[in-house]
This record gives sequence, structure tokens and C-alpha cells, in this order.
Amino acid sequence: MRKIIGSSFLAAATVALPALASAATLLDTLALFNTFLNAMIGLFITLAIVVFFWGLIKYLMHAGEEASEGLSIMFYGVIAIFVMVSIWGIIRLLQSTFKVTSTDPVIPKGIQINTGVGGF
Repeated sequence: MRKIIGSSFLAAATVALPALASAATLLDTLALFNTFLNAMIGLFITLAIVVFFWGLIKYLMHAGEEASEGLSIMFYGVIAIFVMVSIWGIIRLLQSTFKVTSTDPVIPKGIQINTGVGGF
């Protein structure tokens, strides 16, 4: 087990080393870390949606049974999606309250927000 973890860490470090070595400043390193976290957020949202639909499929396959495992899986999927989107909302609220601006939004680039700029 230790051998697998060690080789996995070594492989990840080998892949990440060129990106970290090319980072000239601390800000570049933080920007790289921010890009990684934004990708992870999208991955977690996608995973929560897949879990929800997996629960829906299990629920529909065992529709006649009284206590369905699919129903609880769907419930946890909805809770996970709700928590992640709520945290995004709280962060956006704090950013607008304290006038914190950033060049890269907390919300992943795939989600468009109408900011009211330009009369749209």
C-alpha cells in the first residue's frame, strides 16, 4: 500500500514539477493553484449530479419496493449540489459586500452571470 501511495505521489510530482518550475512568482503559483481548484469544483459538481442520476436510476429500477436505496442516494446528491452552490452564493455575497474584486471569479467559467453591465 505504501509503495502505491509513494509511486502515485512521485508521478503527480513529476507531472506538476514543470508547471511549478515555470512559475516565476508567488502570484503565478497561486494562479496555477486557483486554476486547479476551479477545475476541481467543476469536477465535484459533475460528480454530485452523476450521483443524483445514479440514485434516480436505482430508484426507478426498484420502484415497487418500500425502502429504496436509490431514494437515499438521490437525497445525498441533492444535498451535495445544494451545499456546493450555497457556498458559491455565500462567497459571492461576501465579495460584493466587502468590495473584493478578483480577476478570476469564484464561479467556474462555464456558468454565466448577468451582472447588469451594459443594460443586459
